[in-house]
Amino acid sequence: MSAPAPIFVDSGAWIALALTRDPHHEAAVASWDALLGQGARLATSVPVVLETFTFLERTTSRATAIRWKDTLGEVPRLRIVECTRADLAACWRWFERNELHKLSAVDATSFAIMTRERMRVAFTFDHHFLAVGFRAVG
Repeated sequence: MSAPAPIFVDSGAWIALALTRDPHHEAAVASWDALLGQGARLATSVPVVLETFTFLERTTSRATAIRWKDTLGEVPRLRIVECTRADLAACWRWFERNELHKLSAVDATSFAIMTRERMRVAFTFDHHFLAVGFRAVG
């Protein structure tokens, strides 16, 4: 029997974990602790890492963003997935869906990566993941 697919960690979850003032902080910490306690395999993507770093650097400080980036290597069972040229090509189909109002390019690449990697669950607070049929933790 194969191991369960990893849970994809979205930018909103990383940000909520990093910032105590984030409205989702308490829920994020509770979900994070549960995931780590269950030994969940986790995945995120290069675009998500860059988006999260940029957000933290612009809304807090570069030092905070760098500290967050440095903690990624300490997260057990976390894999950072690259965004391929094929993922980039696949992400454009998500923009053709009219119900995905204000979809970000990073979310579209996340959907393409999750589809390629056969991931069905995301640690996210973003309704777009639910709208396209993924399950959410968070």
